[in-house]
Formats: sequence, structure tokens, C-alpha cells
Amino acid sequence: MSSPPKLILPVISTCNFLIGVGAFVIIGVLEPLGASLSVAPERAGILMTVYALAYAVLSPVLVSVTGHIGRRRVMAFGLTVFLCSAILSAMATSLTMLAAARVLAAAGAGMFTPVGAAVVAGLFPEDQRARVLAAAMFGFTLAQVLGVPAGSWVAYTFGWRYAFWGVVVLNLPCIFLIWTFVPAGLKFQPVSLDDLRSILTNGRMMLAISFTGMFLGAIYVLYTYFTPMLSQMMGMGRDGITFILVLSGVGAVAGNIIGGIMADRLGWYKTLIILCCAQMLLMPIYSFLPIAMPGFFVLSIAWSIAGWSFMAGQQMRLIGLAGPKAPVVLALTAACIYIGAAIGSAIGSIVIAYFGIAGLGIAAALYASLALANLILSARFPPKALTGS
Repeated sequence: MSSPPKLILPVISTCNFLIGVGAFVIIGVLEPLGASLSVAPERAGILMTVYALAYAVLSPVLVSVTGHIGRRRVMAFGLTVFLCSAILSAMATSLTMLAAARVLAAAGAGMFTPVGAAVVAGLFPEDQRARVLAAAMFGFTLAQVLGVPAGSWVAYTFGWRYAFWGVVVLNLPCIFLIWTFVPAGLKFQPVSLDDLRSILTNGRMMLAISFTGMFLGAIYVLYTYFTPMLSQMMGMGRDGITFILVLSGVGAVAGNIIGGIMADRLGWYKTLIILCCAQMLLMPIYSFLPIAMPGFFVLSIAWSIAGWSFMAGQQMRLIGLAGPKAPVVLALTAACIYIGAAIGSAIGSIVIAYFGIAGLGIAAALYASLALANLILSARFPPKALTGS
């Protein structure tokens, strides 16, 4: 195998940072956006759901129908679509226009991220695969740590439209970087809608893919309501909550790196088993708050590390099974991220309604046990590797 192009990893990671900021910045601008458009923030929150559903539907289809096109062109086109969505968002005058922009954003992101992961996996040796995948996705994780809070600050300081203009400014050099550093004509083996259909009808493969949604869904049972939990059960105010969120962000970044190292050294199965068990042990503690502050700091960073260490191992697992159909499988995996977040949030709201906010930790751990069962079952009866076209 020839040496991968120089700087390909930091370039794709930088672009994934852009994607993460553009995808999640809406969370930090809901209040000023709602005030500007005269809609309640909870109603404006539908924009995140629109993005999640659009990504889940469009990403696998778009990756399939563009499978015969060079990877550089697909990635650059995806970023261009994402750029247009940010411009439309910044100029939107209604919730309907913003919803349309979110659909466009999901289409662009849904082409770029899974194709970028497949390119990285194809260019590097197999024994480095988990680490390079973690490196490629590092920017996406960093976006939630730095990009989203920064976008929120811009929205509250200058107005929510400036947050989206910021995404526009970040986008332009990213298109240039992709066109400069991704080799021209890079195709690997083409994928098609028939490949998508074969994966969707492969029950065992879909079981393996669905682990992503179940693992993250367990996290979001708790994480969606983390801020009110800190306020109500730990008595924290603005500064304390901000500190814990930053601490969790640091843990997420560390987890992204640690997960790649674990998967390369232990293999994907042992890595994912360990992380499921860690989640099942750590999350119930949140149902028994308050605890001493030093212990709570350790708990928060440990939970964040465990939660964000799984992606490299899961991607390593699925790419090994998918063979040349990896872009479609990775697109379905990315869709599961958003589906899992939506389901986890919905379960969390039900738990709060019936058991109060203290019930979230135990409920999240129970959901994590289902993810562990999925992992054991899907590994015991693995799907046949998808090597055909």
C-alpha cells in the first residue's frame, strides 16, 4: 500500500469539526432564535429533530447514489451543500425556512462524514484503522466541546444569524482543503442503491449497525437532561454547570483518542464490552446524587471518557464486515447516532414524567444493558462479510 497523502487526517478532522458545529450549533441558539422569529424555544427545538430525521433518511441514499463518483468530488460537493444550508439559515425569516435549511445541512453532512471515514479506512493499513478513524472523527467531538459553546456565545452577543455566518466562514477553506489534499479519482469499489438494499435486508448486519444507536441512546437518556440534573440534585448554578460541561468535554476528547488506542490493542469486541460495562456501572450513580464534589468530578469525566470511546471500535468492526460497501454501512451508522439520540431523549422524558429526574441514571444503565446484549448476540452470530457488489 502506498503512503497516504500528507495531512489527510487533520484535513478530514477539520472538516468534521465544521460539520459538528453546523449540526449542533442550533442547540446553543434556540432562545435568541426563538425571540427573533417569535416562536417558543421548545418549538424551535424541532429543528434538531428535523436534522436528525433528514440525516437518517438521506445519508445512506445519497452515499449510495454517488458511489460511482470520485470520493474527492463527493466530499467537496457535500461541503458545498452544507455551505448553502448555512447561508440559507443565516438569511431565514421563518421557522419553515430554517427547517428547509436543516434538511439541506443533513444532506451535505450525510455525504461528507461517512465518505470521509471510508476514505481514511481505505488509505491506511488495517492495523492502524481504529486510531486513524478516531483521529478523523476528533474534529466532530471537538466541535461539541468548543464549537457549540462558541456559537452560543456569538448568538447571545451579536445575534443568532452571526453564528450561522460563522459556519459559512469556516466552510470555505474546508472545501479548498478537500480539493487540495484528497487525491483525484479516488473511488475504491463503487456502491449503489442495490448495496443499500442488501444491507437493509441483512438482519444480522443491521443488528450490528444498531448497536451504535443503542449505545448512544443509553447516554442520551441521561445526557439530554444533564443540566437540570446538576441544578436540582447537585445544587449547581451557572458556574458549576459550566465547569462540569467543560470537564465532560475534556473527557469526550480524551475518550475519542483512548477508544482508538484500545480498539487497536484489544480488538473491537473487548473494547466495546468494557465500555458497555463501564456505562452500566457509572450511570446508576447519577440516580443517587448528591455526592461529594471531588467524587462527582471524577464520575463526570470517567463517564464522558467511557461514552465517547466506542466509535473507533464500532467503525473498525463494521468496516471489517462491510468490505467495499463500507461507505453505505458508515452512512447507516451515522444515521443511528441521531436516531439513538432522539430515542434516548424520548425515553428520558418518559422516565422523568413517571419517576422524576433521579430515575434517569438507573434507566440509562438498563438501556446500556440492552446495548450489551445486542453486542454479544450480534458478535455470536456475525453477518457474512459483504464482499460482493
